[in-house]
Amino acid sequence: MRFVQRLIPPWEYRHPRAFAVTRLVGGCVAVAAGSVCLAYAAYGWAAFFLAIGAVNFVGAYWDLRIARSTSA
Repeated sequence: MRFVQRLIPPWEYRHPRAFAVTRLVGGCVAVAAGSVCLAYAAYGWAAFFLAIGAVNFVGAYWDLRIARSTSA
């Protein structure tokens, strides 16, 4: 657990659920932007926004896992 505390900034480690929610919202916005780009056949931008959304979802999952492990 010490490695995770060094990897994550202290202000983020104190509030992992809040940052997880922020990342989830950001991921949803990125996926929505990717969907709009797909609708207009801008495939390069769509791939970019969908990749950003995926990274945000993974980060949110990671923060929620940390929040569950610290609250126990």
